[in-house]
Amino acid sequence: MKKLELLAPAGDLEKLKIAVLYGADAVYFGGEQFSLRSGAGNFTLEEMREGIAFVHAHGAKAHLTINIFAHNEDIAPLEQYLHEIKNLGIDAYIVSDPGIVMMIREIIPNAEIHLSTQANVTNYATANFWSRQGVKRIVLAREMSLREISELREKMQPDTQIEAFVHGAMCISYSGRCLLSNFMIQRDANRGMCAHPCRWKYALVEEQRPGQYYPIEEDERGTYIMNSGDLCMIEYIPDLIAAGVDSVKIEGRMKSVFYVATVVSAYRKAIDSYCADPGNYSFDPRLIVELEKASHRKFTTGFYLDKPTDKDQNYETSAYMRDYSFIGIVKSYDPQTGYAAVEQRNKMELGDEIEVFGPYTDFFAQTLEEMYDLETGQALTAAPHPQQMLKIKMKHPVAENFILRKRK
Repeated sequence: MKKLELLAPAGDLEKLKIAVLYGADAVYFGGEQFSLRSGAGNFTLEEMREGIAFVHAHGAKAHLTINIFAHNEDIAPLEQYLHEIKNLGIDAYIVSDPGIVMMIREIIPNAEIHLSTQANVTNYATANFWSRQGVKRIVLAREMSLREISELREKMQPDTQIEAFVHGAMCISYSGRCLLSNFMIQRDANRGMCAHPCRWKYALVEEQRPGQYYPIEEDERGTYIMNSGDLCMIEYIPDLIAAGVDSVKIEGRMKSVFYVATVVSAYRKAIDSYCADPGNYSFDPRLIVELEKASHRKFTTGFYLDKPTDKDQNYETSAYMRDYSFIGIVKSYDPQTGYAAVEQRNKMELGDEIEVFGPYTDFFAQTLEEMYDLETGQALTAAPHPQQMLKIKMKHPVAENFILRKRK
C-alpha cells in the first residue's frame, strides 16, 4: 500500500516542531509575505532555515505557501523574495496564481510546485492542464466528492499527486476564493487578510426603515447564514486512500499548539492503524472524542459523501466549542524523581483534574496535587501567570513537548 502523507499546518516555529513530533509527514507554512494567512505568526528567513532543518532532521518535508493572487505591485518584491528563499531547501511551493507558477519555474527551476486549493481544480481536464505546466501535486477544491476524486484519479496523469483537505474550517465561498471581506472592510481574502465575515451575524434592513433590523432566521434568535461546520474525515481514511488521495491536509495555521498536537496525533493513529492491517481495520471512535477536545465547530464531511445541507451549517452561533483548556507544555522530565518542568499556558491550580498526552501516546489523567515555582522552589496553590515555569509531579513518565489540558 502506498503511504498516505499527513500534512499539518505550521503557523509558527513552535507549531512546526509540535506538528512533526506528533506525527506529521510534512508541514506547510508561510513566510512574512505572499501567504493567505497573514494573521498567523509566519516565518522570517532565519526561522525558515531553522524550521526546515528541524523538519528534515526528523524525516519530514517542508512546504511553503505562496498562494496569494498577486497584483502588479506584488511582482517585483515577489521576484526578490524567491531569490532570497531559493536555496533554503524547501521541498514544495504551494501556489495558486499561474504567473507565480511561471516565476518560480524561472527562478527555481528544480522547484516542486503544488497547486493550491485556491486554483479550484474540480475535474481531470484541469488537473491534466496543470500537470503539463510542471505541477507535481494538485490540492483539490473542497467541493469534490469521493466519487469525483476517484474518477479524476483514473483520468489524470499518473505521476501527478492528489492532496485533499480532511480537517478544519470550511470557507463558504468557492474553495476560499472570497470577495466578501474585501467588499465590506477592504481586507482582501485572496491576499491573506480575510476578516471572516462569513462567521458574522446578519439581519435585514429595509431602505426606508433605517435602524429596524429584521433577523434572517430559522427561529427568533437569528442566524449565521454562512457559518459552515468544520470538516472532519478521520472516519473515512480508507475511502480517501481508495479514491486515490496521496496527501491528507489539516487546516489551521491560525490555530494553537494544542490544536495542532491533538489533531495531528488523532489522524496519525487512524492512518497508522489502517495501514498496519487494512483487512481487519475498524475505526476507533475514541479518536473523535480526542478531536472534540480541541477547539472546533460541529463536524461535517463537507462535499465528500453528499452535497452539504442546512445540517452542515450552524445558524445559531459562530463560536467554537472549547471544552478543554491547554494549560501547559512539558519542557523536561526527571525520571528519577518523577517531576516535570512545565511551561504554563493557562491557569491551573491544585485539585484540578488534568490530562497529559504526548506524541504517539494515549493520554493519562491525574489530579494536580503538588506544584512548585521552578526557579524558587516555592510551593504553589495556583499558577495564573502566562508562561510561568513550574515543577509538577507526574503520575506516569512524560517527555519534552508532552501537553497538559483540563476540562473547563
